[in-house]
Amino acid sequence: MSAQGRSLELFFIDGRPDGMLTAEVFNWTGHVLRARRTQLKEALQRREAGYTGVYLLFGENEGRARLYIGEAEDMRERLRNHAQNKDWWDYAVLISAAADVLHKAHVKYLESRLVEIARDVGGAELENGNQPTRSSLSEAATANMESFIDTLMMVLPAIRVDAFLNKKRSRPNAGVRSEPAQDPDEFTFAVPRHGVSATAVLKEGEMIVKAGSIVRAEWVGDRKHNTHYFKLHDDLVANGTIVRQGSTSVFSNDYAFSSVSAAAAIVAGRSANGRTSWIHKATGRSYADWEDAQLSEVPQ
Repeated sequence: MSAQGRSLELFFIDGRPDGMLTAEVFNWTGHVLRARRTQLKEALQRREAGYTGVYLLFGENEGRARLYIGEAEDMRERLRNHAQNKDWWDYAVLISAAADVLHKAHVKYLESRLVEIARDVGGAELENGNQPTRSSLSEAATANMESFIDTLMMVLPAIRVDAFLNKKRSRPNAGVRSEPAQDPDEFTFAVPRHGVSATAVLKEGEMIVKAGSIVRAEWVGDRKHNTHYFKLHDDLVANGTIVRQGSTSVFSNDYAFSSVSAAAAIVAGRSANGRTSWIHKATGRSYADWEDAQLSEVPQ
């Protein structure tokens, strides 16, 4: 069954897209408030800031995202303390529920799960030293919190919080009949002189590089002007998505990229034009030519 669409309501409190905002989803009890540190006074004056909840502090360290995850029965008081004692963060996200229905056990469970997810994704430098203890909840309460987290994982990327966005894609279970071996939207990218040979599938708007694809072991391109790509390459090596094998490396998991050029750059270990580098397996066309052919089928 295909996933159902969801409706997300964003309210830009000061009328600016980069300012303070709230996020809510129809039929979801959760409430999310995002504010810059420079707007902390205004944020803490809001009613939900005094609720029991989980908060996220974001900043940067040498160009890499930095994150702290905490919980409190009064987030307003806790953030006042962090404003005095933590000078690295630039904005905060406060997560609570309507009518302040979350209690201490709920938010301790939520804090622990968010730390687990952030560590698994590896998209940010996590300031939490130890894994927070997960509170003991009933079976029903645990299911409710997992459902709460599922919706939260949709909301956070929508407000430009990507630290929990997992780009790893699961592989079919062994013994289960899979789709035909050659996907009509399968692409290859090879650089024989460097032993590079990668396969990717375009699915649901993502360029998914397949597990087992052979890529450059290290970033060999410009580190001054292509900071996003080389830092992403380093992160994928650090979190085990790219694993060293001799003079090359392989993808240990299927991994989704938001653009064909990002996928090509990580495979090549340098900047690369994904529109010309990726070759459509079924037709032998470059991605650009294949895309042109696809668009020509759209009715005038």
